[in-house]
Amino acid sequence: MIEKLPFLRTPKSKAHRSAVIDIGSNSVRLVVYEGPPRAPAVIFNEKVAAGLGRGLSVDGRIAAEDAERGLYALRRYALLARHMEVRDLQCVATAAVRDAPNGPDFIAGAAEAGLTIRLLSGAEEAEAAGFGVIAAIPDAHGIAVDLGGGSLELAAVSHGQVGRRSSFPLGVLRLPTLRKEGPQAFERTLRKMLRAEGWPGDCAGQPLYLVGGSWRALARLDLELTHDPLAVLDQHSLPRTALRRLLRATQRLSFEELKTIPGMASNRAASLPDAAALLAALANIIDVPEMTVSSSGLREGLLYKALDAETQAQDPLIVAAEFEGRRLARFAPHGPALADWIAPLFAREDAADSRIRLAASLLSDVAWSANPDFRADRGTEIGLHGNWRGIDIPGRILLARALHAGFGGADGDFPPMGSLVAEERLARARQWGLAIRLAQRLTGGVEAPLKASRIALGRGKLTLCLDPGWHHLAGESVDRRLRSLAQALDAKPELVLL
Repeated sequence: MIEKLPFLRTPKSKAHRSAVIDIGSNSVRLVVYEGPPRAPAVIFNEKVAAGLGRGLSVDGRIAAEDAERGLYALRRYALLARHMEVRDLQCVATAAVRDAPNGPDFIAGAAEAGLTIRLLSGAEEAEAAGFGVIAAIPDAHGIAVDLGGGSLELAAVSHGQVGRRSSFPLGVLRLPTLRKEGPQAFERTLRKMLRAEGWPGDCAGQPLYLVGGSWRALARLDLELTHDPLAVLDQHSLPRTALRRLLRATQRLSFEELKTIPGMASNRAASLPDAAALLAALANIIDVPEMTVSSSGLREGLLYKALDAETQAQDPLIVAAEFEGRRLARFAPHGPALADWIAPLFAREDAADSRIRLAASLLSDVAWSANPDFRADRGTEIGLHGNWRGIDIPGRILLARALHAGFGGADGDFPPMGSLVAEERLARARQWGLAIRLAQRLTGGVEAPLKASRIALGRGKLTLCLDPGWHHLAGESVDRRLRSLAQALDAKPELVLL
């Protein structure tokens, strides 16, 4: 009998897990998070299309069969959360439960499952959506627009704070009735409702941050129509001119055709014409220049609001990259030291690019366990499709290009990205990757040799200096990577043994 290795008997270390049960008008969802509080990763996400808000437009009540479907999901979620050892669980309900006369009966049913539901007011729902946008896009300045099944929330966001906020009975389940009299009558009704709450006011002309599954479905349609080379929803930008093609497409394409779009759920496909009409009307009323999709919304806003000010101020991209780098590194991670080591080569870059370079340095060892032939591909995938916050589409591409080069793909094919990012910035990101690759080869992936070496660029030379006692770090493989980096920087390589 083969004895089990000791490390196989070691239990998985306890991790802080938080969760949100979100009882909406369309769906009841459980999302479980793990990782750093400022940038937790989703480790479980499940929803049941309970449709609690379907009956609101009929008799104003939650239908009995929908209530039972929702409670069935809640009983499952309560059991799962307990066995997942979730430490912080928030259970919230929004428009359907808030507006229905039999909403209290639903809350009482959830209590029998051991769940205490917090019923959010419209203003609280809007505030949570606003903080969700801020959690992922800290410099957001505009209006968070959260479209759910039963309601539409608006919240002004700026300088990390949520300002004026309102809730309107304009969820996708209510829109078909409101649109029956045509687009002009619909826009007049919408304008009247917003004006009664003081919108747009001083928010006129500001961009929108789109929160909610219906908006994300609309963005999926836009990605399909434009053949976008990077099909990432988070921070996908929609210029106002995009609304014309979205309106035409939702009128021209059948439900069956819309359903075939990758990642498109059936219930979202059905609501696309209403969502497009609502967004077009909002754009006209507020005079919106552009729109940005936010994958972070109410649930993430609830988690963010619970943080202390110091944690809220952390950079979500850097926090997440540090956590992921630490989780996957071979040795003790030292991303900041590596970023400082290569910094003299990029003294003229702006702060935004330095931030991406730091993230790449923090992730410089995440693909080591992949097959050597596919490490560059793994790096690309992590950069492009990682669960990052606080990074726009060009930033993702730069991060991916750096990791692609850092894991051996400097001379290989990088996925074409069209005009999404300038060639000059892509070339610089490749240089970051080559510099990181040199550092990793020189040091073997540990930190100490960084303190005994320096790299500099000047007078047409790329100079690598090694302190006394560390000369044996030099070798053929180091020399090859030094030459590759020098070529990318249009310089001559030089090794100096002090």
